[in-house]
Amino acid sequence: MLDFGIRIILAPSFADIFYGNCFKNGILPIQINDELTDLFFKKALSEMGLNLTIDLEKQLIIDDDDEYDFKVDEFKKNCLLKGLDDIGLTLEYGEDIKDFEKHYYNQYPWLTK
Repeated sequence: MLDFGIRIILAPSFADIFYGNCFKNGILPIQINDELTDLFFKKALSEMGLNLTIDLEKQLIIDDDDEYDFKVDEFKKNCLLKGLDDIGLTLEYGEDIKDFEKHYYNQYPWLTK
């Protein structure tokens, strides 16, 4: 989906695995209720069209007429805002990992041979 430029998906529901995989791939899945889904479809099909702005930091969906809040896990939100995948998240602890390995292998030198 990222190859097609899709960064955000609005839907009334998501399968659990798909929802989790979206975050792992840098895509924000936003669950919206049926009424909002219908409203967005009606606006999208109208002559005016639908123009939405998503503010992840404030957790808002903004259209020309109104703002709608949405929920997202703080940890996942932080990862998306920083552009971190699982590897990037681990690399944030790179110095701590190096320090651990240094002390660990000094304590147990036979493990390095």
